[in-house]
Amino acid sequence: MIEYYFNLRLSYSECMDYYHGRFSSLQVVEDGGKTVRFSANHLRPFITSLGIRGRFRMLLTLENKFIRIERVA
Repeated sequence: MIEYYFNLRLSYSECMDYYHGRFSSLQVVEDGGKTVRFSANHLRPFITSLGIRGRFRMLLTLENKFIRIERVA
């Protein structure tokens, strides 16, 4: 299993652009400096009235297939 840790801070307005499909993917830089792109749909459970704020862990298989994203802080 592959793990990537990253911080994310999006306003509610920015989240709605992703939620309504204006953008289909999101790109983040994980703690090791690697750029990771994933489907914005995976963030829907984390949207609040403030947007998305926090530290996250993304889990992938060894073949780089998405497993899940978890909030860690």
